[in-house]
Amino acid sequence: MSMWKNVRDFAGLGTDSTYLWPRWLVLRAVGIVFVVIFAGLLLEGGALVGPGGILPIDKLIEQARTEYPGTLEAILRTPTLFWLGGGSLPVPVLQWTGLLAAIALVFNFWPRFSLFICWATLLSFARVWRVFSEPQVDWLMLEVALLSIPFAPAGFRPGLGADRPPSALSLFMMRWLLIRVMLGPGLAKFLSGDARWRDFSALSHLYETAPSPTILAYVDYHLPAAWHIFEWGLTFAAEIGAPLLAIFGGSRCRWAALALWFALQAGIQLTCNFGWLNTASVGLGLLLLDDRMLVAVRGRLGWRGTARLFSVPSVISPERPLWRSLPLAAGLWAHFTLTILVYLNPAFVPWVVHAFGSVNSYRLYSRFDTNHLVTEFIGSNDGGRTWRPYEFRFFPQRLDRMSPFVAPHFPRFEASLQILVATRDEPSAIYGVVAGHLLRKNPDVIRLFKEDPFTDQPPQMIRMAKYQYRFTDPETQRTTGHYWRRDYVGEYLPMLFLNEAGEISQIGSVLEETQLLAGFGNPEAQSRLGVWHAGGQQGLARDSAQAAKWFRSAAEQGFAEGQFNLAVLLTNGDGVARDLAAAAAWCRRAAEQGHAEAQFMLGIKLGRGEGLPRDTVESTAWLQVATSNGHAEAARRLALAREALMPATEAASQRRAKELANVISRTRK
Repeated sequence: MSMWKNVRDFAGLGTDSTYLWPRWLVLRAVGIVFVVIFAGLLLEGGALVGPGGILPIDKLIEQARTEYPGTLEAILRTPTLFWLGGGSLPVPVLQWTGLLAAIALVFNFWPRFSLFICWATLLSFARVWRVFSEPQVDWLMLEVALLSIPFAPAGFRPGLGADRPPSALSLFMMRWLLIRVMLGPGLAKFLSGDARWRDFSALSHLYETAPSPTILAYVDYHLPAAWHIFEWGLTFAAEIGAPLLAIFGGSRCRWAALALWFALQAGIQLTCNFGWLNTASVGLGLLLLDDRMLVAVRGRLGWRGTARLFSVPSVISPERPLWRSLPLAAGLWAHFTLTILVYLNPAFVPWVVHAFGSVNSYRLYSRFDTNHLVTEFIGSNDGGRTWRPYEFRFFPQRLDRMSPFVAPHFPRFEASLQILVATRDEPSAIYGVVAGHLLRKNPDVIRLFKEDPFTDQPPQMIRMAKYQYRFTDPETQRTTGHYWRRDYVGEYLPMLFLNEAGEISQIGSVLEETQLLAGFGNPEAQSRLGVWHAGGQQGLARDSAQAAKWFRSAAEQGFAEGQFNLAVLLTNGDGVARDLAAAAAWCRRAAEQGHAEAQFMLGIKLGRGEGLPRDTVESTAWLQVATSNGHAEAARRLALAREALMPATEAASQRRAKELANVISRTRK
């Protein structure tokens, strides 16, 4: 009987409890979260969806028009205020409108209208730029805002709203939302089949694979297994035990449930940076309180001079006309039914409901990402000789840096890019769009990164390299300063460049990439292209003259491989006029840079007097240097040469070999 009474009390039925202060606190928390949301939109929105942004609003609206056959269906599937007009004005107007509404909600001005504006404005962004809207954070706040409207007091400046207390149904729907946010992830973890949640190892993986872990995550990751088992227990105590205590245990158990919930959410926010998700979850947790619980706390703490704190005025429950209460009740019960269906199977819920993002199932971290993948943008303005990364502001990239404590702010740009890499098997075209803006030096997009690495000259090309990140061990961190080690996985998308017409072009093959780099003056690419022309490789016709041209370009830039290959063609008269002296000169340049083949070839030329005077000591010395570089044929020739050398000549060649080794060492430095 007592348990049934507790259930009715939790649902706001058959009790004399009031909820004025908890409602006041929850709505202030909701307002603060919306302030964070719209402040973030002001920082990034223009670069993301402004006229010169990554996905301009006008193009997104046009895409919606062409994607769906009828205007009404297009509007219902993409519900957004941006249908009213395009250009440069709508984005900042809606950003500021949402922020001002959120501030009004924080200061308790016209809360119902402010909540509606927050909901409509966030929905307008979330539904039109979908790729930049992370469902767990945006969709939660859309549902919170919508359900908070009937929960909030009416009026322009309602104060505690004693004359408009929350109805039992509106309180129940808010608490039902809280239970779904608490219980849904816990049940999903059990039902997901992920073995990590069953063998107590989940928290040993969470921090390394979280999108934006802080220094505390690094420390936590390296704590003993017993600590991770305790965290495992806390997780399920907060996500399964706490909601059950809240429903069946009465007011004292609700305090315990709130404490467990707060501990879990605070720990996650301090280690994993999940935007405002944990902040909003803590704010919703205040729904477990009622006025009597707060007054009792004030009394037990013995706070002096706080008689007005949590004091509760007389509550007046006005009679609501049936024509006003019935539609609202029908809508809330319909919402309740949909929340059951969406958890059982999202396909049971009509698409038009999904479009408004306000009926959701919450299953965060029911499964783990197996790898922490990061794709970085790397540019070059010197033909690919050197590459400079565009550094993210918040998310992992540098090996010696952990993410800062940024939550409840949600770095939408960086988070969206990382989510795309982690959750999609096929590469997202958004990366190519971003790279195109970087090539064109779009200042709005460049400001999304920590700094512009190309303040001297614009980049000629942008690569998108993908890496797998793992934590280092504490000893490695102490000695190197590196929190991360990373392994190159491959190129996320083919390299982009600006062609001669100033258009963004994409590399389609290894040959195209090599030709591009060679054209930009990259000596390694020029030498490689020369090899392919000389051998008729990569679909090219054999053309020794073209090979000689590319080898000479690389050789003149001091590239040893190009110098050696040019020497070979000059020696054989292949594609160029035979010139033994020039061949020997290029061969010597490559040899002095440590090129083993060139060292061997120069030793042979000196022994034969081919293109330069015959010199046995110098020849033997170069063969000895080539042998020390692992050249097998040089070792064989050196052994044969030494059989015929006088002791004095052998000693001289060894001294000369040491001199040459020193010269090569200095040249390399």
